[in-house]
Amino acid sequence: MKYTIHDQVVLSREPEGPLAAHLSSFANAICAQGYNVWSLKRKVRIAACFSRWLKQRGVGVRDICFDHATRYLRYRARHFRPRNDDRAALRQLIDFLRGEGVIPPEQMAAIRISAVERCVQEYEAYLRDIQALARATIINYVPFVREFLKHRFGNGRVTLSKLGAADVVRFVQVLAPRLHLKQAKLMTTALRSFLRYMRYRGDITLDLAAAVPVVANWSRPSIPRGISADQTRKLLASIDRRTAVGRRDYAILLMLARLGLRSSEVVFLELDDIDWDAGQLSVRTKGGQRIELPLPADVGKAVAAYLQHGRPKSASRRVFLRARAGITGFRGPSSLGCVVRRALQRAGIDAPTTGAHQFRYGLATQMLSHGASLTEIGEVLGHRHPQTTMIYTRVDIKALRALALPWPGGVR
Repeated sequence: MKYTIHDQVVLSREPEGPLAAHLSSFANAICAQGYNVWSLKRKVRIAACFSRWLKQRGVGVRDICFDHATRYLRYRARHFRPRNDDRAALRQLIDFLRGEGVIPPEQMAAIRISAVERCVQEYEAYLRDIQALARATIINYVPFVREFLKHRFGNGRVTLSKLGAADVVRFVQVLAPRLHLKQAKLMTTALRSFLRYMRYRGDITLDLAAAVPVVANWSRPSIPRGISADQTRKLLASIDRRTAVGRRDYAILLMLARLGLRSSEVVFLELDDIDWDAGQLSVRTKGGQRIELPLPADVGKAVAAYLQHGRPKSASRRVFLRARAGITGFRGPSSLGCVVRRALQRAGIDAPTTGAHQFRYGLATQMLSHGASLTEIGEVLGHRHPQTTMIYTRVDIKALRALALPWPGGVR
């Protein structure tokens, strides 16, 4: 006798166990993520076997956790040849059940953390919830703060009121020589941020942030390397917009080139962020602020073409989705870098870099060359501080050589 779970999944045995009633909805969720029929059948069948195993061991639906999945996989390996995707399939199943409220959230075992780690976690929460800093910035700051506290207090009690300028200077003197210049600058920036946070909380009264030494940089700052307008046109013209992936990539690259958005701003853009009637785009910047940008007609047309004729069906509200199962939004900004790199390689373009940020630099450079003010450039790029935009005022000596007048009397 056959038992239909989904219009494309039929089981040879009647489903049983605590998950039997949820197999159909699990199959629908997997199907909605764009998995092919073979993967769909595979995931549902192992879920049915897992449910039967749970019944044999008397495990109730509210007691299920991933530890049961691990034990089941060990049991299964003794009877069947294991597959690489078995664990991932059960992880998907358990995540689905948690998302549906069928099983409770995973309970984390209570872990005793050190005084240093507790202080670091409070600082991290401040950066995330109060400062609304980007996740990447938090990840960069926290390790330096942890190392500073360990350097001063070790594994003992953290008494922040005992911190002094000498502690700050000594730490920088010890750590800075081991780091590259950019890392050393990042370390001092993180340290100033943490010390300002400590003063904000009232843990210290002195402005110890002012005591953080400045890392010397005797080299000439580099000029931002942006993709040229000709390279951008060639890149966009090379994309095959007859395919769904081509329509997606074209819309992404055009958005980067015309609006100068950061990778994260494109990746996390949602359908509700586009106001088609007003022709506006609401963008969440890396500082957590919302800015409204005009939606150029060509960008809007490209995005609309992707949404109508390229974007897969998905419950995700992200504008741009992965092309492969499971169909969700991109995992992070680095995924967009892969889109840019592949497009450059296919077009045979030797761009300044292979990342997405070069479009941002390229747009700013073009605006500056056409007479735009730094204030206007800063507004387009979403800069909160004018100093950030000042990077584009650096003089490109190589580009100016063509403008130099010949020396009177010739070269001697």
